[in-house]
Amino acid sequence: MAISTMTRWRPFPYPVGDAYNYPGAALKKHWPRLHKGDCEPYPEPRDLKKLLADRAEKASPRSVETLAKGLEDAWRAYHRGDFGHAIEAGVALGPLGYNVANKAANIYATYLETDEKRKLALFQESAKRAEQLQAWAKSMANAWYLQAQALGRYSQGISIARAVTQGLAGIVRRSLEQAIALEPDHADAHIALGLYHAELIDKIGATLAGLTYGASRRAGVAHFETALKLNPHSAIAQIEYASGLIMMFGRARASDALRLRREAAASTPLDAMERFDVERAKAELEG
Repeated sequence: MAISTMTRWRPFPYPVGDAYNYPGAALKKHWPRLHKGDCEPYPEPRDLKKLLADRAEKASPRSVETLAKGLEDAWRAYHRGDFGHAIEAGVALGPLGYNVANKAANIYATYLETDEKRKLALFQESAKRAEQLQAWAKSMANAWYLQAQALGRYSQGISIARAVTQGLAGIVRRSLEQAIALEPDHADAHIALGLYHAELIDKIGATLAGLTYGASRRAGVAHFETALKLNPHSAIAQIEYASGLIMMFGRARASDALRLRREAAASTPLDAMERFDVERAKAELEG
């Protein structure tokens, strides 16, 4: 049985209440803010019908409506922190459900999974589904971004140095650049590219990172700054920028990193993922 279809999932550890629930029309109303970072389009039936029109999986208007409802429900589960349900529901919907399944899997594995083998397997499954979606619908920016996110987190799990020798760094960069080419306002892809530059500089040194992978402090900072310009109140942008500054500049940018972490910790989260980000910022300040 695939990891993504197992029934035992760790629960979201913080109270949900009404804060992260988006029933009925509330999901569409808050969608622009919830997805400002990843630019995921709302699952409108007419848009889904266009995606299906030239494929073997042609659907009747009724089934397109059902698909849209299924996607809405899967995204509701994701936003309230029911990641296991979001993964399983997204996978069950087929390729058009892979973005919600992959984002849920990546966040769940990052913040909740404690078994290292299972965590890495979740990232691998997510990356594989994303690759399948790329072949199915090349124009979907998040098919590329979520592959890069999964492989980036997987690389952190096996060590950046080992991931570099396996050629994963190049795949991550190409996928992120493709996501931005398809969706220039993709703030989260800019965050990930900033982190790409920072981690390579930190792990193999600025000279080798520049000569071999084209990584540079200037490019790293530019991507982080672009992300914050696109999504000014993003806690994850502030956290990763803070970490990136330390990796690229050390103590010389410590005061800037501290400011960014404080801003992230003071954010008001609108969903479960953002709550994880805010709590991470608080933990880093305390540490």
